[in-house]
Amino acid sequence: MIMKKAGLIICLLLLLIGCKSKTVSRDTEDLKIKKVSNTDISSEQQRKAYELGKRVLETCNTSKFKPFNETEVTQSVRENTTEERLTKTCTRFRQYYGSFIDLKLDGVYKTKNEVIYRYHALYSKKVANKELRIFVNEENLISAIKSMDWDEKFDAKLAEQ
Repeated sequence: MIMKKAGLIICLLLLLIGCKSKTVSRDTEDLKIKKVSNTDISSEQQRKAYELGKRVLETCNTSKFKPFNETEVTQSVRENTTEERLTKTCTRFRQYYGSFIDLKLDGVYKTKNEVIYRYHALYSKKVANKELRIFVNEENLISAIKSMDWDEKFDAKLAEQ
């Protein structure tokens, strides 16, 4: 009985020793996020990011959402931006922040594969201090939309998807 337990413990130790964690090699360029001038980004892309971000937040005012199509956003954004999810979020936002007014562009950031638009979301209640980030991929499709509490300092870690 003791030999069986000792054998089992030795097997488990050998198994643990044999398991090595893989190290993932990433190009450091993938991790760099730099602020860019609005003039470095196409005005059409800027307009698209603004309009789609505004369209999402205006849903809270109108309770009507025009679904995204494949020329605007990626498949995952279409699947995750449902009327049910927006209704749930909008109910909470309207209660705490009031009516959505507009988006104010705070900065444009670029990674190797994406452009990130950082907007200060303006609401009717003065306590509202929200941020909306719109991620645009290389195919000029919105690849992510994130809402979070506003922080004066841009946190690059929060930019990761």
